[in-house]
Amino acid sequence: MTHITPSAGSDQAAFFQQHGVLDVECIFADITGFPRGKLMPAASFAAGAELRICQAIPMQAVTGDYSYHPVFPDSDPDVRMRADDRTLTLAPWASVPRAVAVHDCVELNGELCAFAPRSVLKRVLASYQAHGWTPVVAPEIEFYLCAANADPAQPLAAPQLRGGRAELGQSAFSLQALNDLAPFWDEFRAALATLNVATDTWLHEVGTSQFEINLLHGEAVSVADQAFLFKVAAREIALKHGLNAVFMAKPIAGCPGSSMHLHQSVLDAHGSNIFSLPDGTESPLLGQFIAGLQSYVPELMLMFAPNVNSYRRYVAGSQAPVNLQWGYDNRTAGLRVPASVAAARRVENRVAGADANAYLAIAASLAAGLAGIEQRLQPTPALAGNGYDQSADLPLQISEALQKMKHSTLARQALGNDFVTGYTAVKGLEVDHFTAEISAWERRYLLPQV
Repeated sequence: MTHITPSAGSDQAAFFQQHGVLDVECIFADITGFPRGKLMPAASFAAGAELRICQAIPMQAVTGDYSYHPVFPDSDPDVRMRADDRTLTLAPWASVPRAVAVHDCVELNGELCAFAPRSVLKRVLASYQAHGWTPVVAPEIEFYLCAANADPAQPLAAPQLRGGRAELGQSAFSLQALNDLAPFWDEFRAALATLNVATDTWLHEVGTSQFEINLLHGEAVSVADQAFLFKVAAREIALKHGLNAVFMAKPIAGCPGSSMHLHQSVLDAHGSNIFSLPDGTESPLLGQFIAGLQSYVPELMLMFAPNVNSYRRYVAGSQAPVNLQWGYDNRTAGLRVPASVAAARRVENRVAGADANAYLAIAASLAAGLAGIEQRLQPTPALAGNGYDQSADLPLQISEALQKMKHSTLARQALGNDFVTGYTAVKGLEVDHFTAEISAWERRYLLPQV
């Protein structure tokens, strides 16, 4: 295990030699959050060799399709892959010594590629920097551990535990349920330490073999990198133990969905939380940030719920929100202000599913909050009761979310016009692909009766 992140070429070469590393996984997250990239010889990496990839790759659809029109030129140009040396470390899932590094996609003219999720987040952060502010974020990531299954058409099953049994549920917050899968957790914990992914609490959630791990708060790009690597490591380590780590928002019918709650605060140039006044009371900026989320999250919903399956999670009474009410320490609201000391005052956005791309979900949430501050919007009164008693104001179908984002002025201003055009085009392809599929429900009920 190592926490070393060598930055200079000579340091990197020594690092690779020390650990017997021959190759580096040069990766970035596409819009789905899936790792794309190339494997590069370690010697070439340390020597600073140029690495290129097709500009369209960050915009690859989950089906493997692309939407070249109306975004990408027919020439299908390259972008450079530029390593963030702070992320270079050993790849803990590799069967032979190998390193891994997260990369930016950079146009040949030196500008960040507008279609790469990491670029989109950096674009939003630049707007905060113009105010002299730095956002601080912390995601809570939920996922299921299921028995490995080679047939994706079959329902997911709980893994076999100690004694040969399978979990039957009713294990929320059970430490024994964590211990039942100790070999996986031990290796996964070591992997996250190697990757410099800083975690807080680990717990068993409400669903059968559903778990949640909270990442520690930090600078937005760094935390998004960690969330990206978290998912990569979870899948890779799970497979080594005969398991599947599943980050779908609603992988099992009748079971709770999986979320990625985002805790957000903002620091000024002196490191003080702008949501609190010097005397510890709330700053007006807190309400304005909340109002921005209330106003603009519906237009950006496709960033928090990017897949057809995402919308199955929003069920009243399930602790998944159906509206953007806000309240103090109220988990029935889409926006929650946890009880805290003044320095830690923050807003928890509970809308994003576990299937969301962390770079894009964080970017969208911060963009909405900043718009509320810049426009001095005012929030609704704090919710005192049950948020599910209020009307739904979130798009609850992907087709509605797609149309809202297509026509969102804020999305195009904050995230980039070309990105929004490309992203919505790709999501349109995915929706069309899904619509063309004949579902199991149709075969089950219509085939024998109509």
